[in-house]
Amino acid sequence: MEVSMFLNTLTPKFYVALTGTSSLISGLILIFEWWYFRKYGTSFIEQVSVSHLRPLLGGVDNSSPTNSSTSNGDADSNRQSVSECKVWRNPLNLFRGAEYNRYTWVTGREPLTYYDMNLSAQDHQTFFTCDSDHLRPADAIMQKAWRERNPQARISAAHESLELEDCATASILLAEEEATTIVEAEKLFKQALKAGEGCFRRSQQLQHHGAQYEAQHRRDTNVLVYIKRRLAMCSRKLGRTREAVKMLRDLMKEFPLLSMFNIHENLLESLLELQNYADVQAVLAKYDDISLPKSATICYTAALLKARAVSDKFSPEAASRRGLSTAEMNAVEAIHRAVEFNPHVPKYLLEMKSLILPPEHILKRGDSEAIAYAFFHLQHWKRVEGALNLLHCTWEGTFRMIPYPLEKGHLFYPYPICTETADRELLPTVFHEVSVYPKKELPFFILFTAGLCSFTAMLALLTHQFPELMGVFAKAFLSTLFAPLNFIMEKVESILPSSLWHQLTRI
Repeated sequence: MEVSMFLNTLTPKFYVALTGTSSLISGLILIFEWWYFRKYGTSFIEQVSVSHLRPLLGGVDNSSPTNSSTSNGDADSNRQSVSECKVWRNPLNLFRGAEYNRYTWVTGREPLTYYDMNLSAQDHQTFFTCDSDHLRPADAIMQKAWRERNPQARISAAHESLELEDCATASILLAEEEATTIVEAEKLFKQALKAGEGCFRRSQQLQHHGAQYEAQHRRDTNVLVYIKRRLAMCSRKLGRTREAVKMLRDLMKEFPLLSMFNIHENLLESLLELQNYADVQAVLAKYDDISLPKSATICYTAALLKARAVSDKFSPEAASRRGLSTAEMNAVEAIHRAVEFNPHVPKYLLEMKSLILPPEHILKRGDSEAIAYAFFHLQHWKRVEGALNLLHCTWEGTFRMIPYPLEKGHLFYPYPICTETADRELLPTVFHEVSVYPKKELPFFILFTAGLCSFTAMLALLTHQFPELMGVFAKAFLSTLFAPLNFIMEKVESILPSSLWHQLTRI
């Protein structure tokens, strides 16, 4: 009853002043929130609620930023002039005949894009041919075969070349594209190895006799390294992992200067399968602390080893109460470093996004590299107890650490803006949604404040133009809003004795 009397005494001027004042206050809050977001990349209200109110209410901030060393930042930023969107050969690329074609037979889908296969054709021409191939009939046939777009024509040319002589590159082509099982591929690669070693020894003796012989030796070296690497991968796929590790180690010792082939990534994956973490750490120490371009394999393997030391006992609730220990801090920093290098990987490791067969070429820091890494390394993360839980609790905190705007970067040079375009060329977008770098979106409180400001401004304008009508609407709204309270008060008044109710109302 008192509420109704109060509402009846309000004039239209009161509603105009009320809505105008509300609109002004919400507008000032919106301006402050927007300025704070532009400067720090987060909402002020959200920051206060996460940092101060949430701990008081017993919540846990799983993505709170941690202090991280920026010692690598300057060194990496010096390489900004390097082509940021260079496409690399996938170190663990599958076999077309035994794996990619099998996927096509089962699903009817093409796992490789034309752009990806065209890059492979260019690689084959670069590494497996030279200007003097016309001097040997078998090599001349293979030079045409590598340029051929039709798979059956390439296979027929390889058979024709083998009829003339034991040609290493012809056996390579058949192992890659005609063999339907890894066992068949391994048999053909062993045949190629025998021929390749003979050519390598002959060209090694003649390499200093002129530019032509030097080119032949370079080609024969590439062929031999390729064969030995693929043989090691066959052993790995067939379960002979220790044999694969030995072959990869011997290959790296025999050709130590061919780091561009990233053979160490094959070695890391095989060592992880053996759970030989000490040797994994030794390989990382050699390849993670030099000026070579980093990779998801390097960064995420380092994070996995750091997480392995603490993940089995890690609890976000306990960490929020006592703080992170030194080992936990190191693990979180390693995860933040890995996520900043390639932010697409966690969704695949956490199975928030479906995996597909990896392409033959990858773009470092892109979705293609993330797929290639997760495809082979997801099992290694699952094998380490609690590692995926630690990743789940901490990976999103990376984006709070990166300076805003995101183009600045933090531990690495800024994230390239061309990765999405290149990934769309490398990945089959028909059945795969390309992962895009997670941009910092406007926080909820800024959107809420903007909506509130717009709503109150509209109310202020309507109240100014139609004070009488808006007054009626306001009284009706407030009466409806307070109706439950009035109902409860009437019930309480009817139950309590009148004298007691009179005393309570006086209080």
